[in-house]
Amino acid sequence: MIRIRRSAERGHADHGWLDTYHTFSFADYHDPDFMGFSVLRVLNQDRVAAGQGFPRHGHRDMEIVSYVLEGALEHQDSLGNGSTMRPGEVQLMSAGTGVQHSEFNASRTESLHFLQMWILPAEERTRPRYEQKAFAESERRGRLRLVVSPDGAGGSLTIGQDVRLFAGLLDGAERAQHALAPGRDAWLHVARGKLRLNGEALGPGDGAALQGEQALALEQGEGAEFVLWELPRD
Repeated sequence: MIRIRRSAERGHADHGWLDTYHTFSFADYHDPDFMGFSVLRVLNQDRVAAGQGFPRHGHRDMEIVSYVLEGALEHQDSLGNGSTMRPGEVQLMSAGTGVQHSEFNASRTESLHFLQMWILPAEERTRPRYEQKAFAESERRGRLRLVVSPDGAGGSLTIGQDVRLFAGLLDGAERAQHALAPGRDAWLHVARGKLRLNGEALGPGDGAALQGEQALALEQGEGAEFVLWELPRD
């Protein structure tokens, strides 16, 4: 079964400096039908104005993954990490027992566009840690590139949960396929562009829950950039 979550159905808030969409309930947005999917708790698509951002704040017992689409994301945290992320880069912060961090648009002239996704950890009260890695466009073009996994397979970032995150770019005649093992479901999010998922048309900001499906086929992309979470079945 494929259940589509259209972009316009998401929660939305425009704070001037931040234009944000919430696939699942978050902050002041509450939808009892979309509290998360499996262990995927948050999927926010944010646009941050030049020079603006999120001041230092805390997290604990959450696996936080950020993926930059456009612009530059400046990160600072209480673990001593400081970095600037650009398109195609993925950041993983395991908050564990607690971490403080800030996130700002590193540019004074250009906007920042990124995804932030939260996964419930398999274990609580673990030691906080941080990873960041760039995945070239050629690695994501016309395929599902593994970028996060529980075992760091294929050079992916290591997460404290039995999930896998894939990132891809699809255009023209390019086609990508993925098999789902028994007991696994998936959530696809189209960050921008258009594509077809098992024949279903999806546009920018659309998401889709795949439950009880054995495989997925992605095709007919039009400038599509997407992420796919492979998740344990509830």
